[in-house]
Amino acid sequence: MIIDCHGHFTTVPTDHTDFRSAQLARLADPSLPEPALSDPSDDAVRDAIENNQLKLLRERGGDMMIFSPRASAMQHHVPDPHVARQWARVNNDLIHRVVGLFPQHFIGVCQLPQTPGGSLDDSVTELHRCVEQLGFVGANLSPDPSGGHWTSPPMTDPYWFPIYEALVELDVPAMIHVSASCNPAFHALGAHYINADTSVFMQLIEGDLFTRFPTLRFVIPHGGGAVPYHWGRYRGLADRLGRPPLHEHVMKNVFFDTCVYHLPGVRLLHEVIDTDNILFASEMIGAVRGIDPETGHHWDDTKRYIDQLGLTEDDRRKIFELNTRRVYPRLDAQLTAAGR
Repeated sequence: MIIDCHGHFTTVPTDHTDFRSAQLARLADPSLPEPALSDPSDDAVRDAIENNQLKLLRERGGDMMIFSPRASAMQHHVPDPHVARQWARVNNDLIHRVVGLFPQHFIGVCQLPQTPGGSLDDSVTELHRCVEQLGFVGANLSPDPSGGHWTSPPMTDPYWFPIYEALVELDVPAMIHVSASCNPAFHALGAHYINADTSVFMQLIEGDLFTRFPTLRFVIPHGGGAVPYHWGRYRGLADRLGRPPLHEHVMKNVFFDTCVYHLPGVRLLHEVIDTDNILFASEMIGAVRGIDPETGHHWDDTKRYIDQLGLTEDDRRKIFELNTRRVYPRLDAQLTAAGR
């Protein structure tokens, strides 16, 4: 089985985006009426999925995708808690509809209603709803709800502990994933996302989070940001700071995906990071769309790169399936119950 651990609903029907536009318009002008969600029809949802993510999943040999709301549209920088709760809920409900229509191919991961400097109580409530009622298997967690201004404390700070306690209780991982950038110095896709991936890894080195939460699991996407390329720097910094070796201090709890869009990058990831810490992913129809003119293949067809690594069958199974089932035990339980 080939499981893609990182997919977003980037092709939502227009009814859904119209609701968000109405939400933001009312924030700017409170005299406007409270927007009512016009749920897309099942046919509209099917069309959005069958002609996009599902079509490519099948063409590229994949079996299942862990699916969440569009990352850049989570927009945690919008400060109104009511709007954040409502927007997270309708996004997660839409993902649940996709899973209901295509249970063989999609499983849900939730958006959290984070706001800059806000309480995490609403996020804990939504996480419980999505996991316990909707059958989701994880969450996206933004380390920077401010959208590129980095006003939140490091992810080792007690501010984050309520969400960690819920993740541990529910036995689900969090993917570290920022949303839109409000800072013109940081392009959202080319800088802000990679900044977040890299910065959080360094925060984890500086702290001692996994002593307090030994079963907490993070997936750092986009190949771990700059971390694999600068692995010697992080090993050296850990030593300089008096931290244990990275394989003891961090890498029992942290995993990187394969959303790296060229063969040399994926090869580097595999050479530097232990196979047990690598999860297959593509983030297809996401940040890097289109065809690479040098190869003639889609940038985000990441399976093609992994197929060229010359992996043993055991390592191939780990990256494509077994590691993901281990990191997402609720996914494993659902697959096992279905005889898969």
